[in-house]
Amino acid sequence: MTMDTSVEHILVVDDDPGIRGLVGDFLTLNGYKVATAADAKSMERALSEQMADLVVLDVMLPGEDGLSICRRLSRPGGPALIMLSAMGEETDRIVGLELGADDYLAKPCNPRELLARIRAVLRRRSEHLDEHAALAAACEFAGWRLDLVRHELRSPQGVFVNLTSGEFSLLRAFVERPQRVLTRDQLLEMARGPDSDAFDRAIDVQISRLRRKLENGGEGEELIRTVRNEGYLFNAKVTRS
Repeated sequence: MTMDTSVEHILVVDDDPGIRGLVGDFLTLNGYKVATAADAKSMERALSEQMADLVVLDVMLPGEDGLSICRRLSRPGGPALIMLSAMGEETDRIVGLELGADDYLAKPCNPRELLARIRAVLRRRSEHLDEHAALAAACEFAGWRLDLVRHELRSPQGVFVNLTSGEFSLLRAFVERPQRVLTRDQLLEMARGPDSDAFDRAIDVQISRLRRKLENGGEGEELIRTVRNEGYLFNAKVTRS
């Protein structure tokens, strides 16, 4: 049996069978191939049968929770992730985004809004792939090497530096626009897209962590400068290879 790879595949992970059925049926009616899972184990079985393009992931799950699953799935080549949670506090959203989620929705959510978010995330991912195909495979700056296809960063000493999905998106935005002041709003749009409801604080936290990683593996120079009342500037010459 052959699989239709032209249809985008979505996996809905939620322990509520009513939500799984409602969301699954709605997405199927809108042209997606949909699988569902009630917990981490059934999710792994579903992914072993067919890798998903996007996972809609509930935070509150029996056994391994959604945040832990998000941390595992957020890797180069992994599926896009949209978190769903009854916990709608700003800090919960920031944690989800920090762990690599592409978007975050508070429950209960309108299925049409979820559909719009899914389309936006998949569209951004497709656009990024198109951009990367047109660009050189890697960028070099101050001895660092960032592979835009493999999502790998290596220090001047050749050491692999692990980046979250959010940190990679920010660094890519910086290296593609060096020596330019970028506002928080611009960085939010470049890293998450215009439909993101992420918060400025999430950008600040990710920049702080990214800055520490660059400082720890570099020559002590400040690559990401804060421009007071304006935003951030990537202070390095970037070459493509």
